[in-house]
Amino acid sequence: MNLNKENILSQLEQIIHPEFEKNIVELGMIENISISDNEISFYFLTKKQKDPFATLIKKKCERLLTETFSSVKINIMEQKQQQNTAKHEQSQINYVLQNVKKIVAIMSGKGGVGKSTISVNLAVSLANKGFKTGLVDADIYGPSVPKMFGIQNTQPMMVKVENFELIEPVERYNVKIMSIGFFINHDDALIWRAPMATSALRQLAGGTYWGELDFLLIDLPPGTSDIHITMTQELKLDGTVVVTTPQPVAIADAIKGINMFRQEKINIPIFGLVENMSWFTPKELPENRYYIFGMDGGKNLAAEMQIPFLAQIPIVQSIRQGGDDGIPIIFTNDIHAKVFDELTDNFLKQIK
Repeated sequence: MNLNKENILSQLEQIIHPEFEKNIVELGMIENISISDNEISFYFLTKKQKDPFATLIKKKCERLLTETFSSVKINIMEQKQQQNTAKHEQSQINYVLQNVKKIVAIMSGKGGVGKSTISVNLAVSLANKGFKTGLVDADIYGPSVPKMFGIQNTQPMMVKVENFELIEPVERYNVKIMSIGFFINHDDALIWRAPMATSALRQLAGGTYWGELDFLLIDLPPGTSDIHITMTQELKLDGTVVVTTPQPVAIADAIKGINMFRQEKINIPIFGLVENMSWFTPKELPENRYYIFGMDGGKNLAAEMQIPFLAQIPIVQSIRQGGDDGIPIIFTNDIHAKVFDELTDNFLKQIK
C-alpha cells in the first residue's frame, strides 16, 4: 500500500472509539497528517478533557500504521485542545439551560415503581397549567417516554444556534421531549458502561435546544450511581422528586436514594415523595381498595424522613392503558386524572 494521506486515513478509519461508537477519523480526532523521511506525523485530538480511551486508541494507531507501512516511524502529537473542548461543552450546557428556571430530577431507588409514568403525567399536568415544560428521558437503559407519548418512531432534527449544533426537542401535549429512545432501535439492549451512559445523558440534556422553560424534568435511571452524581452536579439540579411503592423492598431502596441526595457533597433539596401503586381499584368496583403492596409505606416514609408527601397513586387500568397507548391519563377526562392534578398542585407548593 502506497504511503499517502488517503491510505493513512483509510487505515485509521478502522479504529472505533469505544464510547462514541464511531471511527476516530469521523470523530475529527486526526488532524494535520504529514509525511516526511519515512515518518508519519499527525495530531491526535481527544473529544473531552479526560478521555479514558485515549492511550488505548493511540497505541492502536501506532500498531496499525506500523503493520501497514513497514519501516515507518510514527509520531503522534497530542493536541492540547481537550481543555478547549471541555470549555465548549460546558459553554453549550450553560447556553441551552440559561432560560430554564427550574431543573427537577424524578428518581427512584429501584426500577419498576412507575417513575416514568409519574414523570410523564407530571410534565403534561404542568403544561396543562400553563407552565413551559421540558422532559429528558434519562432512563438510558430503559427509555419508555417516547412510547408513553406515542412518538417512538420520531426522529429529532439538528439545528444550528449561535456556535452550537443542537438537537431540536420533539413536542407533544405541549411538552418538549428528548430521549435516547429516539436514536436507537426499539428492540436493542443498551450495554453501556457508566462513562458512555453519562456522556450520552450529558448530550441529551445539555445538547438540546430547550429555549425558555419554567420546568425541565429529568427522568433519571433507577438506583444510585455515578451517573446520578454526575448529572446532578453538571446540570445543577434545583431539586428532586422521589417515587416509590408502599412495598418494603422499594422503601428500602428509596431510603438509599434520599440519603444520596442528602449527602453533603450533593445536597439537593427533595421537593417531595410520591407513593405509586398504593392500592388496586377494579374498574367494576371503583370504591374498593386492595392494598397489594402494603398500606401507606411511602406516606409513612415521608413522615419519618421529613419529606413533603405529594400523592398516593392507585393501580387502575386507565393509568396503565394511557401509558401503553401514548395518551397520558392526565390528558384525558378519566376520573383518575385528578390524582395527578393533586400531585402537581402539591409539587408546585414546594417550589420556592
